[in-house]
Amino acid sequence: MLLGCDFSSTPTRRKPILIALGEESGGRVQLTRIERIETLAGFGDWLRQPQPWIGGFDFPFGLPRALVEHLGWPTDWRECMRHYAGLTRPQIRATFAAYCDARPAGSKFAHRRFDKLAGSSPSMKWVNPPVAYMLHAAVPLLLHAGVHIPGLHEGDPQRVALEAYPGLLARELIARRSYKSDEKARQTAERLIARKDLITALEQGRSRLGLRVKLTHAQHDALVDDASGDSLDAVLCLVQAAWAARQGAPRYGLPEDLDPLEGWIVSA
Repeated sequence: MLLGCDFSSTPTRRKPILIALGEESGGRVQLTRIERIETLAGFGDWLRQPQPWIGGFDFPFGLPRALVEHLGWPTDWRECMRHYAGLTRPQIRATFAAYCDARPAGSKFAHRRFDKLAGSSPSMKWVNPPVAYMLHAAVPLLLHAGVHIPGLHEGDPQRVALEAYPGLLARELIARRSYKSDEKARQTAERLIARKDLITALEQGRSRLGLRVKLTHAQHDALVDDASGDSLDAVLCLVQAAWAARQGAPRYGLPEDLDPLEGWIVSA
């Protein structure tokens, strides 16, 4: 089974964690269904279920090495994550804000090695989007579930978790056009058209990943109608997971020289 996860660090009924489930055969990725999980505890329970999967998760799996070394935190990934999980969100915000305040304008944030390549936000950002809090909420749940995280942590080889980033694939297909917003006033006709174009490109397999998405009419319409873009992001992560599954163990398409503290975004 393959999965793509659109994550929220504070899930609710209105904005749940979404898990797109599917299968890949002959270069076609069939979306089976999208599950909605309304609590972090529920997400942790889902991860612990004894079922085989390879998943792409839309949250950072690591912090920038430059930041970790500057703060004097452990540079072993598991120990670093254990230390990070022990902090509160206000402590994280204060620590990271102090780091940024001491840096020159234009280079406030520390970046992971692949951020520029993937176009991803620095994993220490605590606002817009709050990926630092996503890491803080999610990675301990992966560790508690005992999943395998290639390049970072040995776990159950039947449940393989990979860092994914829907923006990487979306930009390849529709450039920098915006296709989503959580704000009602910004859920415009232009974003609706962009979602339609993005879904068409996925169905036609126009990306370098060489995969076509297979949707039912109802699934297609549901993805178009979700103006938040959350369900579409989950499907984009599903496609990245399918690409990784085709590359196979043990690397799943990750580079040999990935930083074992920072990790890597699959297909970057």
